Amino acid sequence: MSPRAEEPPRRGQPPRRGASRDVPPEDEGARRGFGGIGEARAYTPRGRTVAERDQRTRSPRAGRTTDPFRPALQVLDGGKPAPPRKRQPAEEPEAAPQRTPEPPRRGPAKKVTAAKREPATRDKQNGRVRAGAGGTRTRMAPEPRRVAGSRPAKSAPPRRRPAPAVPAEPPRLANSARRLRLGTVLALALFATIGVRLVVLQVVESPESLQRLLRQRQDRLTEVLLPAPRGSILDSGGEVLAHSVEARYIYADPELVQKPAEVAAKLSPLLGVAPSKLTQLMARKQRPGGGAVRFVYLARGVDVAVADRIAAMNLPGIREDRDERRDVPGADLAANLIGFTGEDHTGLEGLEARYDELLRGTDGKRVYETGRGQLDKEIPGGYHKLTPASPGTSLQLTIDRDLQFEVQRILGERMEDVDATVGGAVVLDVKTGEVLAQASYPAYDAQKPFDYKPVNREDVVTSVITDPGSTHKAFIFGAALQEGLVRPDSVLTIGPALERGGYTFSDTHRQKKGTKMTMAGLLAYSSNVGTILIADKLGKQRVYEYQQKFGLGRATGEGMPGEAEGKLLPPDEWSGSAAGSIPIGHSVDATLIQMAAGYATIANNGTYVQPHLIKATIPYQGPAVPAPAPATHQVLRPEVAAQLRLLMEAVVDSKGGTGTQARVDGWRIAGKTGTGKRLIDGQYTKHNAGSFIGMAPADNPRYVIAVFADVPTGTGGDVAAPAFAEMMRTTLLHYKVPPSGTNPPKFKIFP
Repeated sequence: MSPRAEEPPRRGQPPRRGASRDVPPEDEGARRGFGGIGEARAYTPRGRTVAERDQRTRSPRAGRTTDPFRPALQVLDGGKPAPPRKRQPAEEPEAAPQRTPEPPRRGPAKKVTAAKREPATRDKQNGRVRAGAGGTRTRMAPEPRRVAGSRPAKSAPPRRRPAPAVPAEPPRLANSARRLRLGTVLALALFATIGVRLVVLQVVESPESLQRLLRQRQDRLTEVLLPAPRGSILDSGGEVLAHSVEARYIYADPELVQKPAEVAAKLSPLLGVAPSKLTQLMARKQRPGGGAVRFVYLARGVDVAVADRIAAMNLPGIREDRDERRDVPGADLAANLIGFTGEDHTGLEGLEARYDELLRGTDGKRVYETGRGQLDKEIPGGYHKLTPASPGTSLQLTIDRDLQFEVQRILGERMEDVDATVGGAVVLDVKTGEVLAQASYPAYDAQKPFDYKPVNREDVVTSVITDPGSTHKAFIFGAALQEGLVRPDSVLTIGPALERGGYTFSDTHRQKKGTKMTMAGLLAYSSNVGTILIADKLGKQRVYEYQQKFGLGRATGEGMPGEAEGKLLPPDEWSGSAAGSIPIGHSVDATLIQMAAGYATIANNGTYVQPHLIKATIPYQGPAVPAPAPATHQVLRPEVAAQLRLLMEAVVDSKGGTGTQARVDGWRIAGKTGTGKRLIDGQYTKHNAGSFIGMAPADNPRYVIAVFADVPTGTGGDVAAPAFAEMMRTTLLHYKVPPSGTNPPKFKIFP
C-alpha cells in the first residue's frame, strides 16, 4: 500500500483545477516528461510539492491564496515521481509532441487512493503512459535511441531524498460567516430589549407614572385656536347683507400673567369688560384632562387699533391674534331675518342661528412647545402641529335687498300711522315660491341686538299666530268651485244672520232675510252668512282637507328657525259652533307666510309651491350650489283658479267692497281682506289682527303680497290694504311689470 493510503485526510479544501505557470499544457496524446521538481512538481507523501511547502512555511496564508484555477496534480504510485534517467552523450531526447492546452477545470480534483491504482504498461517506443487496470495513467520516461553497434548504458540507481518535515498547520483564522451570525444575534437581542421596555412603559407601568408623563408634556405645550372665517349672507344679486370683517381677539396665558388684578385694571377700559371678570378669567386653573390652562379668551372682535394699543403695553401673558367681527351693513335691513351672532361668532337668532353650522366652518388649532420663564417662545424644532381652519359656507338668499328696503320702509311708516304694536309683510314670486322681501315691525339694529327686547327681534311673518279672519274665505270658495258645488255665476240666498251651536253669526253688510247675492258680491262684502252656507255644502271633512291642501296646519319650511305650525281642528273635534267659525277664519291658527303661500296657489293656477328663503349655498372655494327645488302639489284646476281670481277682483273694484283701498292704478288687483284676533300663549288679545292678501296683475299674476297689523281698532281693509297698495306698486315698478292691458269687469253684487 502506498504511503498516502495510511495518512489521515488532509485538512482544508482540495486544490482546484486551473491554469498554472509551473505545469505546461498537455493534450490527450502526449505528456511532458519530468525529471525534477522544476519539470513535474511531483507530490510528496503528504500531498504537497516542495515549492508549496516552502510557501506555507514562509507564509501561513499562502495555501489559501494560490491560484484557484491551477489544475489538480495527480498522485503517482507510491507518492513519488519516477527517478530521472541520465542521458547518454550520443542520445538526444525525443522532442515531446506539442499539445493543445486543455481548458481549466474548476471542479475539485477527485481523490485517487492507492488501493485502486494499478501499474500502467509503458510504451517503450514513444514513452507514453498506458492505463492500468484501475484506470490510473503512469508517465514513463522514453527509452533512449540505440546507436548501431553500441551497448545499452547502465542507468544509475535513483537517489531518494528524504522528505523534509512538514511543519504543524497554523491555526485557522476567524470565519466571516460566524462573525455575521454573532452580529445578527446581538442586534436581535438589542431590539428585543427595546421592545420589552416599550411594552413595560405602555402596559406594565402604573397609571400614576403615565399621568406624570402626560402632565410633563402638557405643561410644555401651548394651544392656540384659529377661528374659521364665518360665511357671508348675501341677497339674490350677491350683495352683502351680513359678513365678517377683520378684527383681533385678546387672550391670556394664565401661567405667565403677573399680578392679574393690576393687568385687569389696565385692560378693562380698553376691552369694555369688568375688572372682576378679567381677573377671574386670568386665574390659573387646570384642564379637566390634566395640565394647566394656557389659553383663555379675554375679548373677541376687538378693533385693530385697540388691539395694537394693548400689544404696545407688553403685558406678560397677554397676547392678541387675528379675529373677525360680524358686520351688518344695512343695520336694521332684514335684521329680523338675518339675526345676529354672539361674541364667539355663534349664531343666536334668525338665519345666523338656523344655519350656524354651515356658516361658521371649522376652527383650526396650533399646538407648539414652549420654553420656561424668559424663554417663553416656541422652541425651534420642537413639537409643532397646525390644523388649518376651514372657512364657512356663505348663504345666498332669495331676498332682493332694494325691494326689502322699500317694503320695510313702507311697513314701518304705515304701522306707525295706525298705531300698530306689531306688523309684518311678505312678497312672494308666485311661479318659483321665492321670498323676495320679508319685513317685520318693529325693526331693530342687528349691530346692537341686545339694546332691544327679545319680542322686538321676532320675525312676525313666521312666528306670530293669528286668526286669519276673512282671508280664509277664499279657500272655502275655491274648494266649492273645485268640487262643483257652486259656479262663478251662482246666486245664493242669505239673511241678516244665522245660528250655529248656540252662537249667532252675522254680516257687517247686513242683508234682509231672503236677499240673493252673487258669488262676487259675497266675496266683495265678505259675507259670513254666505260663506258658512257654502261650507255646509262642502261638509266639515272636505273643509279640513282643503285647509291642508292650501298649506295650513303645518310649517312651510321656508328656512326661518322657530317657524310656527299653526293649528287646524280635525272634523271629529268640531263643536257645534265650529261649523260657523271655521269657514270664516276663526278657530283657525295660521301665520302670515302660510296664508301668503295659500294665495300664491290661487295665483299660480292652482299649484302650491313651497315658499323658501335660500337660493343657494356658496362654499369657500367652489361654485354656488343651488338649493333643492321646492315641493309642489296641485290644489285647484287652472280654470277654477282663474275663476276664483276673477271673483276676488270684486273685493277691490266693486263699490262698497272691503278692499277698495288696495287698488293700484294701471294694474288689476285680486285679493281679500281679513280681520281676526292675535293669539298669545293660547289666549286671544283684545286687539284686531287686520290683514290684506292680494296678487297682481290679476289676469296674469306675478307676485303675492300679504300684510298684517295688530292694531287696537280697525279692519284689514283699513290698516293693511293701504300698505299693500303701496308695496305692490313699488314691486311692480321695481321688476318693470307692464300695466294690465284690460280693465276689470263690472261685477254685480245682486243679481
